[in-house]
Amino acid sequence: MVTGLLDSVVVVDLLRSHPPAATWLAGQPSLGVSPVVWLEIIDGAANSQAQERAVKLLRRFELVGMASEDFDWAIRQALKLRLSHNVGPMDCLIASTAHRLGLPLYSRNLKHFVPILGDLAQAPY
Repeated sequence: MVTGLLDSVVVVDLLRSHPPAATWLAGQPSLGVSPVVWLEIIDGAANSQAQERAVKLLRRFELVGMASEDFDWAIRQALKLRLSHNVGPMDCLIASTAHRLGLPLYSRNLKHFVPILGDLAQAPY
């Protein structure tokens, strides 16, 4: 069972072999990622080698699917927070799964996720 979800910035840190990210990950039980995170990471791959490396890392985490209510919730959050907090639509979609499941979302981008998720948004390291 997944105990928390990862934001894209944490996955990028892992891809870059950022020591605090690797140390933190070693102490974590089962983590998951949303399809939105998968797509953001794949979109950032510069070439086929980078894409293969990203896919290999992403497969270490459970892919946690989205439900139709996640999209409705994300739209409401975007309407409420986009102008006041500069929260983007992808962040709203990533947060929606954590909200529905009541799981922490680990991100270093707390500026965007705390207004959406409150205490569910947590810094991993």
